[in-house]
Amino acid sequence: MEKFPLKGNREVAAEGNSYITAYQSVLKKVNGHTGSDVNSQDHPLASSGVLGVAATTSLNTTDDDEMIDITPRSSPEDIHPSNKFNSYSRHVAEDSDMERERDRNVRQHVPTHSAFGDSNDGGLSFYGGASDVHDDMLGIGQYEDFHTIDWQRDIARDRMRHRYIVKKRQDSLLDLLKGAHDAWSGWLCVLFVGIAAGCVAGMVDIGASWMSDLKHGICPQAFWFNREQCCWPTKQSVFEEGNCSTWKTWPEIFGFSRNGTGPYIISYIWYILWALLFAALSASLVRMFAPYACGSGIPEIKTILSGFIIRGYLGKWTLLIKSVGLMLSVSAGLTLGKEGPMVHIASCIGNIFSHVFPKYGRNEAKKREILSAAAAAGVSVAFGAPIGGVLFSLEEVSYYFPLKTLWRSFFCALIAAFVLRSVTPFGNEHSALFFLEYNAPWIFFELIPFVFLGIMGGVIGTVFIKGNLWWCRYRKFSKLGQYPVVEVLVVTLVTAIVCFPNPFTRMNMNELIDLLFNQCSPGDTINPLCDYTRKNITIGASSMIEVTVPGPGVYSAIWLLIFTFFLKLALTVFTFGMKVPAGLFVPSLLLGSIMGRIVGIGVEQFAYSYPNIWFLAGECSSGNNLITPGLYAMVGAAAVLGGVTRMTVSLVVIMFELTGGVGYIVPLMAAAMASKWVGDALGRQGIYDAHIALNGYPFLDSKEEFAHTTLAADVMQPKRNETLNVITQDSMTVDDVENLLKETEHNGYPVVVSKENQYLVGFVLRRDLNLAIANAKRLIEGLNGSSVVLFTSTMPTQNLGPPALKLKKILDMAPITVTDQTPMETVVDMFRKLGLRQTLVTHNGRLLGVITKKDVLRHVKKMDDEDPNTVLFN
Repeated sequence: MEKFPLKGNREVAAEGNSYITAYQSVLKKVNGHTGSDVNSQDHPLASSGVLGVAATTSLNTTDDDEMIDITPRSSPEDIHPSNKFNSYSRHVAEDSDMERERDRNVRQHVPTHSAFGDSNDGGLSFYGGASDVHDDMLGIGQYEDFHTIDWQRDIARDRMRHRYIVKKRQDSLLDLLKGAHDAWSGWLCVLFVGIAAGCVAGMVDIGASWMSDLKHGICPQAFWFNREQCCWPTKQSVFEEGNCSTWKTWPEIFGFSRNGTGPYIISYIWYILWALLFAALSASLVRMFAPYACGSGIPEIKTILSGFIIRGYLGKWTLLIKSVGLMLSVSAGLTLGKEGPMVHIASCIGNIFSHVFPKYGRNEAKKREILSAAAAAGVSVAFGAPIGGVLFSLEEVSYYFPLKTLWRSFFCALIAAFVLRSVTPFGNEHSALFFLEYNAPWIFFELIPFVFLGIMGGVIGTVFIKGNLWWCRYRKFSKLGQYPVVEVLVVTLVTAIVCFPNPFTRMNMNELIDLLFNQCSPGDTINPLCDYTRKNITIGASSMIEVTVPGPGVYSAIWLLIFTFFLKLALTVFTFGMKVPAGLFVPSLLLGSIMGRIVGIGVEQFAYSYPNIWFLAGECSSGNNLITPGLYAMVGAAAVLGGVTRMTVSLVVIMFELTGGVGYIVPLMAAAMASKWVGDALGRQGIYDAHIALNGYPFLDSKEEFAHTTLAADVMQPKRNETLNVITQDSMTVDDVENLLKETEHNGYPVVVSKENQYLVGFVLRRDLNLAIANAKRLIEGLNGSSVVLFTSTMPTQNLGPPALKLKKILDMAPITVTDQTPMETVVDMFRKLGLRQTLVTHNGRLLGVITKKDVLRHVKKMDDEDPNTVLFN
């Protein structure tokens, strides 16, 4: 409390930060004569002098009969305390001796740093002034919930904090250790995030696998084993029930046999009851303890990484409920995956660990560097794909991704994958989720069906996006949204009833994808997809090869897969967006693998039916399997996932890391590009961007182009003939400022010289104003509503009333400005690339209005013939 920068009037330059802030004074010249004016105080209209003393310049602006003289001062010490009520119009040469004397005194002074500079009266004019070293000064400089951060302001705060640490590092051994800690704290933080993400992912995988098998039976010898672990000695297949005596189905637990009508009905009932129990628990936990734990979380993560504040979305309760609820919802048999929510879980871990290190916990822009690395770790542990996780974070979710964040993301994903590999939740010696046992080469002719799969993936992805958006919009604006638990139970009941009779829909989705990816071995008679009969055919004059002819099991499996495809597509449309943790990666992979396997079987039979066709000539004579249907399943999975999410580079890397099929990069690239082109032609947005727009989050997509010819004057607020709410630098009282705060809802206010001469001084945030006034009323004796609020370093000439409130510490003296004739295309680029929260619009140096991020988003939607009121938050 005693450090709050409201008292004191020490005029000390911040020598400890290796910079001397430049100040300027605005002097009115009336009728050609220079005179002092109580309204002519310090006024920064030119660039501040950083890392040195600014040169003295002057800028003359004429307006009717008045002339404004802007003269930057070399430092706050230009104003001696004894003369601070006098005119500042002295000649520079007359002050030179006094300045040198004061400079010697300044160098002997050890400054006290605060969140907004020293504890002297002069604030920092380096974009908001922040040398946050020890504390956050009672919340000054922080952000409210559902607000956008100012990237430039936070990055500037971190740079000045770093300069201070570097300067102090030479003073003592303790300061040297503090500097070393600051240097490696980022690496230590992502190390902890990677370890924790790997452990949590391992527990989620093991728990979900065990509870999923609990719907079918239990292992009496060791109930904590799932079905695969219980039957490891017998190498049981997923389609074979009778060769594992250690695993007991529920009918066997109750004394019935394993096969028959009665046992089938008992298994059916237990399957439905367990599914309803798991779903009810998941939905109830989310509803009661962590409403933010529902969904995949990737749309919100993208919005948060773009600079939006959602308090509690990455908190410890969300982490706990999301992890437990994810295991329950996957175990319920719903058509969802756990891979997408792992990004949310890892981001929660990153947010929690960032608060251990104040460098990241107190700076929202720096915190997002840790969150980007955590998102990479989330994909790494979800698929066992560390490189794909880094590229996913770079391509899909991150908004600000400097080179050091790339290195740390790689390190974090590596640690997470290593920890997960140590836990071995996949139950095999591979770190890949769907490891391919084959490496058969593909031929050039197959690029045609691969591209066809990509086209179909784009179509299927677009159909899913439109259907899911229609249902989510209906849920949002109807009474259905008031009963989230009932909706979850109804969808779970329908899913369990419909999915149990079909062996493909009954099994776990990961098991089915693995089944579709794999190649049939010669002795595999259990899998219906491998019901082939082999015979020899003659090629040319003398050569003979062995071909496989599909039996009745293959045809019945194809029909079951077609039914599974449409059923899973419909169920995913209604499931994604419910109030349970739900991912989209695995359902999309499943839809694509079903489509790809069917197409692969068709291409395989075409090649063996017409072996002498010209583009297959010579390919069949080798005697090897010419076509691999499992490869088509893998390519189809990538195509549909790309059509749903619109990923390209990261998708290909994730797929070959997911399967170990490095030799199939070209087919994957062809399908991913075709899927991306077709999807963009049918609809601009992927599923995550569509849900961002549906929820009204203020996300400005950096991948979209702004091709309109409007100007900044067309977008700024207020419009013509409307009042611009501003604060003057030295003529408003505390009551005036408080009334302005009550009557308006703006997040910040421009500070100008006066109502008549609205030359820009700086910008102050609403939150900082409220905090500063509230604390000043407790700390300053005699302060009342008639006290003058000053954003300058000097007091008025007559100081007979109550003490003034000096708030220059909280003033951003270098806000980003544009002119009213700036094209909106340039303004949009500034908001995207600089991460601005707002920009001020001027004309000939005078303030005209403000453009916020919300104004830009509304304008973009209006230009695209969309409803601009869908942007909900500022």
